[in-house]
Amino acid sequence: MIPQSGVRINNVMENHRLVLPEHMNQFGFLFGGHLLMWVDEIAWMAATLEYEDCQFVTVGMKEVTFRQGVSEGTILRFETTRVHEGNTSVQYSVRVLNAGEAIFTTEVAFVRVDDEGRKQSLPKR
Repeated sequence: MIPQSGVRINNVMENHRLVLPEHMNQFGFLFGGHLLMWVDEIAWMAATLEYEDCQFVTVGMKEVTFRQGVSEGTILRFETTRVHEGNTSVQYSVRVLNAGEAIFTTEVAFVRVDDEGRKQSLPKR
């Protein structure tokens, strides 16, 4: 397993992923499903770090458009920023960069739930 990082700079959480052979599709590029999994996981980490002692589940992801292929050995940078906070939900923007160029951007929405999966209010900040 690749170590995870989660550095906050100016309210932006930054993470990195190395694209390995097992992440490639039949054409030799990063399989889109892996990228979507990483985006969801990294946004979830941002929510969990920002709202300690809260449980979150993903409820949606905005537009999914891949702008370019990503080759094996590429180190991707993920920048995550909170863009909306509701009563029970929170939304994060995730930008994926390759060599400083944004190749994928989306927003991921989460809802806070209890142990039985029922919606819960976010804590007051």
